[in-house]
Amino acid sequence: MARILLVDDAKFMRTTLQAILTKDNHEIVGEAENGKEAISLFTKTNPDLIIMDITMPIMNGIDAIREIMKVDPNSLVIVCSAMGHQKVVVEAIELGAKDFIVKPFDEHRVFETVNRVLSNITS
Repeated sequence: MARILLVDDAKFMRTTLQAILTKDNHEIVGEAENGKEAISLFTKTNPDLIIMDITMPIMNGIDAIREIMKVDPNSLVIVCSAMGHQKVVVEAIELGAKDFIVKPFDEHRVFETVNRVLSNITS
């Protein structure tokens, strides 16, 4: 079970992810709708994992990942993105994101990705 911070400007996406992740006994420690909120919640909640959208108002996911990695270079971030944003996903991985999931979410793929990223730190 992991403590997870969800970051997406669409409430529906956060709700969908929360439903999927709580089925797998993960705890949602916070929800943010932009990168600026994500950074603030990251420092307050110290999550085990962050699932971060890329395209958001105020501060996008790339800038938020950059700032979070300055605070803690060992942070675990999974990027979520729509199809066709491969270039941005590659940039996020280069900044330190560990993996990505594609919208719309496939429940099995979310479980698989989250568990793989979390198992890499415990093994």
